[in-house]
Amino acid sequence: MAFNKSLAGYFDDVQHIGIPTDDMTKTIAFWEKLGFKKLGEFDTDDQGNEVVFMQYGHLTLEIWTGDGAVHKTGAINHISLNTSDADAAFKAAKAEGFKLKDSEVQHLDFWDKGIKFFNIEGPNSETIEFCEIVK
Repeated sequence: MAFNKSLAGYFDDVQHIGIPTDDMTKTIAFWEKLGFKKLGEFDTDDQGNEVVFMQYGHLTLEIWTGDGAVHKTGAINHISLNTSDADAAFKAAKAEGFKLKDSEVQHLDFWDKGIKFFNIEGPNSETIEFCEIVK
C-alpha cells in the first residue's frame, strides 16, 4: 500500500524562478553582471524562441523568449518547486483541490532526459510550478 502524503510532501526546494524576456542578450548580460552563470540553453520552437537557465549559488533562473515581458512589477512569471515525482505530486494536488492550470503532467525536452511538470494557481493568481528533472 502506497503512503499518501499531501502535496507539501512532494517538493523539497525551490527549483527555479521563471522570467520571460523580449531581449535575451540584454537579459543574459544583466544577470551575468550580477554573477550568474549560464547552465543550459534550449530552443523552444521553430520561431527562434529559446530558454536559458542561469544560476548563482543555489538560485536558478529560467529566462525565455516568446511570451513577452511584462515590463512592470509582477514580471516574474512563475516560481518552480523541485519534485522527484511530478506524477504523484499532480495526483496529490488534484486530490487536495488545488486549482490546476494543467489537465495533466506536461513534458519538455530540457536537460538530458527531459522534464515533467504541472502548474497550480495561488490565491493571488500566481503560478506555482512543480517540476521534475527526469533522471
